[in-house]
Amino acid sequence: QVQLVESGGGSVQSGGSLRLSCVASGYTYSTYCMGWFRQAPGKEREGVAVIATGGSPRYADSVKGRFTISRDSAKNTLYLIMNSLRPEDTAMYYCAARRADGFLSLDGSRFPYWGQGTQVTVSS
Repeated sequence: QVQLVESGGGSVQSGGSLRLSCVASGYTYSTYCMGWFRQAPGKEREGVAVIATGGSPRYADSVKGRFTISRDSAKNTLYLIMNSLRPEDTAMYYCAARRADGFLSLDGSRFPYWGQGTQVTVSS
């Protein structure tokens, strides 16, 4: 079965950086669109960034220019490099996967497979 395991979360000060990783197993990684989503307490889940099988990315406006999503098919691993972190980036971050269909969607409801999440906390 599909398994997604995130790591790399932690606590940083405003302006700092973190790199999240998500190791995938149980499916043909190269045929799946991957994404990062986040949810802060009391807020709805938000799409942060998604990446197509070919590597084309799409970002939420709130993270453009600060976050970079990438994938390594040889390692079945998805990454999210987060720079210039802000307190409003504090949330649980989740990795998600879905079969590629030619569309890059930040809508989490289109993703059936999810990891357990990794916490990111940014202090001011």
